[in-house]
Amino acid sequence: MGDDGPAGDDDLTSFEQIFLGGPPAFTREQAISELDIDPDYADEIWRAFGFAHDPSDTAIFTEDDLAAMGLIRAAYEDSSSDAAVGAARTVGQAMARLAEWQAYRLTDLDGDPAVAAGLAELAVAMERVHTLVWRRHLVAALRNVRQQKSTESDTTTTTVGFCDIVGYTSLSRRIGNQELTELLDTFESKTTAIITEHGGVVVKTLGDAVMFTVPQPNSAAAIALEVHAISETAPSIPPLRVGLAYGEVLSRYGDVFGEPVNIAARLTGSARPGTSLCDAALADAIDDDRFYVKSIGTLNVRGYRHLKARVIEPNRGRVSEPTD
Repeated sequence: MGDDGPAGDDDLTSFEQIFLGGPPAFTREQAISELDIDPDYADEIWRAFGFAHDPSDTAIFTEDDLAAMGLIRAAYEDSSSDAAVGAARTVGQAMARLAEWQAYRLTDLDGDPAVAAGLAELAVAMERVHTLVWRRHLVAALRNVRQQKSTESDTTTTTVGFCDIVGYTSLSRRIGNQELTELLDTFESKTTAIITEHGGVVVKTLGDAVMFTVPQPNSAAAIALEVHAISETAPSIPPLRVGLAYGEVLSRYGDVFGEPVNIAARLTGSARPGTSLCDAALADAIDDDRFYVKSIGTLNVRGYRHLKARVIEPNRGRVSEPTD
């Protein structure tokens, strides 16, 4: 990749022209003229994608950039501007996280002749993989949305869960960046595998926490117990804690909102290391003999002075306690 490393000017120019589909050809003013779009609206869309506003006369936009902004405009021309900006923001946030991981991966391969010689092929392969994975996620999302719309409701009933690493803040101060990166990669990959295996969906990662949803209460309980085994099979991972809440949530742009989200977050913060807490609604919905639900009384947490909480444990011949 060059003697100056991945940040060298020649390397950056090569990256830009390969991954952006060609050299920059349009200034901001030229792009606005070509798209026949309001300047403020164009800036809002561009910022929503996650890119800084550049007021200079430098050519920064490629033909593909204009095509992307044109597609967003065309797709949402009959909708409010908020819909287009929201769509651009969702796409931008997802792609930014993916791109950052890929950038680190490419720099890890710095000096590999195969990578340097095959950038164009790598760009095509990445684009193909992105498209295939997106299509499959879209099919799954369409099923969920159609089922939701068949009930003529903007909400859906599901379990919201959080899983986080106990003592992460102090741990991150004691270990190096490389070790921290490996820890988070292991944590995210293993929790994601367990969640998806049980029909759940990872909504997002929040530093040392994973937020997920899973429709079936019994599957939520299974996830809550299985994630604790991660610390046993991967000694580098500290104990984990899980919080679950069941109820109606609003789905919007890949995220979920509603009281179950708030309750699950509070329960996670209150859980002891290596334990899983759930609310009374989920405890009532669990009907699998594999799980034992034990009352711990009420919690006084932010926003909820008398939050009923239950501990989910493996059942060893016990009868779950009533939630009342």
